[in-house]
Amino acid sequence: MSEENSNRTPADAASRRAAAPIVCYQVDQLPSSNLALYQQAREGMNKVDEITVPPRDGATFEVAAGSFFRIVSVEGSQVGDLNLWNAHDLSERFFSGKTRQLHATHVSTGDRLWSTLPGLRPMATITHDTLDWYGWDEDGGGVHDVIGTRCDPYTNYMLKGVDYHHCCHSNLTRALVAGRNLPPGEAELHVHDVMNVFMCTGFTRDTHQYFMKASPVRPGDFIEFFAEIDLLGALSTCPGGDCGSSHSDDSTPCFPLKVEIYKPADGSLNDWTSPGRSGYSGTHGL
Repeated sequence: MSEENSNRTPADAASRRAAAPIVCYQVDQLPSSNLALYQQAREGMNKVDEITVPPRDGATFEVAAGSFFRIVSVEGSQVGDLNLWNAHDLSERFFSGKTRQLHATHVSTGDRLWSTLPGLRPMATITHDTLDWYGWDEDGGGVHDVIGTRCDPYTNYMLKGVDYHHCCHSNLTRALVAGRNLPPGEAELHVHDVMNVFMCTGFTRDTHQYFMKASPVRPGDFIEFFAEIDLLGALSTCPGGDCGSSHSDDSTPCFPLKVEIYKPADGSLNDWTSPGRSGYSGTHGL
C-alpha cells in the first residue's frame, strides 16, 4: 500500500478504524483432532520407508491413510516446501488459504492441512513438532507458515531477469514429473501453494510486507503428520537454505531433508476412520 494518501481523511476516520475485529470462522464446530488416539498409535509405530531430498531439489513420496510421516532436518538448517495431493485424485490437493483461515498463519501440533473445494476435508494432522517452543518472536515471526506461495522462476525472472531452474516451484514440478510420469506442462499445473516447513516468517509491522528470517531448525528437529487419507506428497529443499539471506539462487548453503514414513502397530487405530469429502450438496442454488 502506498505511503501517500490520495484522498482526504474523513472526519469519522477514527470511529471507522475502531470497529472491533472478529475471527472470520468460528471453528468450535470443526471435527476435533483426536491427539490422544494419535499419540497412542505413535508409541508402537515402525519406520517403513525414508526418502532423502537433495539440496535444491525435490522428491515425491506416498503415505497410506492411517500412517505417519515426518520431515526431518538431518545436516543443517534447511527450509522445505510441501505439497500434498489425494494419491488417487490429483485435483484434490492441499488448500493453504483455507488452512490459514481455519487455523492461523503458522501451524503446529493439532492443526490440520485441509484439501481444496469441493472435497474440503483434513488431509493430514500435525501430531508432533519439535519447534513448537518457538511461538512468536519479537518481530512477529513464527515457524511453519501457510502464507508464502513458494519461490518460482516466473517471479524470479520478473524481478531479476534471469532463468533459475531450482526454485521450489520447479523442484516440485520435476518431482511430480518423475514420481507420476507426467508431461512437464501437466505436472506443473498440479503444483500448488505450499506449507513452508521450518520456515520462519511474518509481516513487517510498518509496511505489513511478508518477511523471512533464518530458520531456528537444527539437525534432529522434525515435524510429524498423520495421513488422514491416502497421500501423495512432494517436498522441495528450498534454494534459500535457512531463508535467512536470499533465495532463488545458488549463493546460500543448502542441505538435504529426509522424509520418514511410519506404520502404526496393528489395532492401534481401531477407533479411527478416514474423513469423507464435504457433505455439501454441490448444487450452488441451481
